Amino acid sequence: MHKVRHATDLSSYSLTALMNIIHVVPALSEESSGPSYSVVGLCHSLTDSVNHLKLAALDWAPLRNPPPFLKVFPIGLGPRRLGRSPVMLNWLREQCAGTYVDVIHNHGMWQMNSVYPAWACMNTNVKLIYSPRGTFSCWAMRHGSFAKKLFWPLFQLKALRSAHCFHATAESEYHDIRRLGFRQPVAVIPIGIDLARIQISKGFQRTRTLLFLGRIHPVKGLDILLPAWQAVQDHYPEWVLKIVGSDDGYHGCSGYLEDVRRYASKLGLKRVYFVGSLYGEDKFKAYREADLYVLPSYSENFAITVAEALSMETPSIVSKAAPWSGLEACGAGWWIDIGVEPLAECLSDALSRSPNDLNAMGRRGRDWMQQDFSWQSIGAKMNKTYQWLCNQSLPVPPWVRLD
Repeated sequence: MHKVRHATDLSSYSLTALMNIIHVVPALSEESSGPSYSVVGLCHSLTDSVNHLKLAALDWAPLRNPPPFLKVFPIGLGPRRLGRSPVMLNWLREQCAGTYVDVIHNHGMWQMNSVYPAWACMNTNVKLIYSPRGTFSCWAMRHGSFAKKLFWPLFQLKALRSAHCFHATAESEYHDIRRLGFRQPVAVIPIGIDLARIQISKGFQRTRTLLFLGRIHPVKGLDILLPAWQAVQDHYPEWVLKIVGSDDGYHGCSGYLEDVRRYASKLGLKRVYFVGSLYGEDKFKAYREADLYVLPSYSENFAITVAEALSMETPSIVSKAAPWSGLEACGAGWWIDIGVEPLAECLSDALSRSPNDLNAMGRRGRDWMQQDFSWQSIGAKMNKTYQWLCNQSLPVPPWVRLD
């Protein structure tokens, strides 16, 4: 139960209040998934309601079309994955020392760039928000290098304790924050989805597609998907499994794709295609052309790929490690236990459905995305959260948890 009564009348907030906001993210990539999609989308949604906005990131790799508010900083000495950038730290300190910023909003953990905002805000009036982005889940906290275990007590924990507020993208992440002992306010605001893309209607196709699209990483549950596919592949010869994604880049899982390929070969899988990474319209075309999307992850804070699939009218099968219980409530897919047996059982049901049945589920999914996940509404909520942090005389927004 909440300790306070949240105000439902938000007329005291001004959607045109002008503030100076800095978002900090480790890096952006051309893949436009994860923070590269969601943080940039959030910044776009805020540009009309703040006076000035900058997105600070490491100069990790060249971008063909960087957003206009992006400011990149050179990577300093030491391992790249440590994310050191003295230039970034000095710039953040300069911004906080003057009258240049009201709020710094950091996204992600486990690199020095995620500690710099706390150092920069120290002894200033700047409000500090942290978005864990899935790093607080039980799975994420258990897995990782020895360096990660050292980084937590030496740097990360101290930085997080100085936060004025946390941002959780789902109720499950709110519970992760509280489980780790943080008592600051938590704004529970989901990630938005771009619904402006052209929707191609799904027609009848002789070959039907089950799609996995995302990072090729152990957390995504491909070691669950492949044996589950083995269990059903001979019963549904009209279906193929497409695995879209790579293990390249900033996420540090290089080499895992070959492990997955070898596992698929060992299992003797049929009609499994490894497509590699797809970007932009090619990625959304893959969603549109698929009959089903599947994400059997061990841990997810939000899973933007599910929202993308639903926005393209593709029903989804998602493990309960991701906060998508609404799939069943809205009749847009399946929300299942983690494991090979639950997924194989679900696939037996889903792959037997008619195209018309799956198309109807897909349409319900898109309607759901339009109602609850538009960037306009997400940006308005985040802006009201910033205003409340800077002016505590305002009513507590309904999505901010103080308990």
